[in-house]
Amino acid sequence: MFAGVLFALAAGMMWGLIFVGPLLVPDYPGALQSVARYLAFGLIALPLAWRDWKRLRQLKRSDWSEALKLALVGNLLYYTFLANAIQRTGAPVSTMIIGTLPVVISVSANLLYGHHEGRLSWRKLTPALILIAGGLVCVNIAELTGSVAQTDLWRYLSGIALAIMAMICWTWYPLRNARWLREHPEKKASTWATAQGIATLPLAIAGYLLVSLQLQITQPDFPLPFGPHPGRFVPLMIAIGLFCSWLGALCWNEASQRLPTVLVGPLIVFEILAGLAYTFLIRQSWPPLLTLCGILSLIAGVVVATRIKPEPVIIKVVTDK
Repeated sequence: MFAGVLFALAAGMMWGLIFVGPLLVPDYPGALQSVARYLAFGLIALPLAWRDWKRLRQLKRSDWSEALKLALVGNLLYYTFLANAIQRTGAPVSTMIIGTLPVVISVSANLLYGHHEGRLSWRKLTPALILIAGGLVCVNIAELTGSVAQTDLWRYLSGIALAIMAMICWTWYPLRNARWLREHPEKKASTWATAQGIATLPLAIAGYLLVSLQLQITQPDFPLPFGPHPGRFVPLMIAIGLFCSWLGALCWNEASQRLPTVLVGPLIVFEILAGLAYTFLIRQSWPPLLTLCGILSLIAGVVVATRIKPEPVIIKVVTDK
């Protein structure tokens, strides 16, 4: 349990970078940022696949099909929706919506997978969810109070819709990924992370070509293939592809193999906490009191959740007399 929580913490610290990435290159479309990030992820996975070729060959066609689905939904679609949402509504509103993930995933996991690995008692889980939800409300009230959105209504509403789509994708991904890892304990977490990188590569190449074609038609002044600031854009995508995609996936896979699926949700909060920490580092300011209260509430909720022991699965055996 302790090792699993540490791996989840490491994954959250990596994934927190995705909330500041779109703000560092605001003049790049979200779709281009998404396909570039996962193109870098796929290219990074190639030499790793060469080293891990024996284990990758043991994966069945159904496993590769699962890796492809996870790559499409949890990688390309999720980051495309999120990057566009952040650019349309600003980081605070998008973070508020994505910030509901710890609660949404916890409830979904308990309903969908509790009968597989043991259900968390709703009586014990509810206080943890209340602490996490309360912390998220405090953080986002502070963020929204301190920012004024100056944008047209359609752009704002479409950004909210995109953030909700990102939330749906990232609810499905960790639960589905955790179930596969729990059902295949003999597979190494690093092998599965590399497999997802290999599965992502052809999707990212096709996506980059399509996005470039679309930009050439709609924004002919946009310099291709690396945009107006290649010296900033390319290193940023490589860094996000390495740390957020491969290394983050590796740490999360290690956590998923050690923890019950129903505990995955509360630990997603580490991503939100890391994103907040990086945001305030960029702003070069301390978080306000309300934000600090929210952060403490989030941490308390995670501590309470990780101390809950899943109720054992009861298997009924029917015999003929």
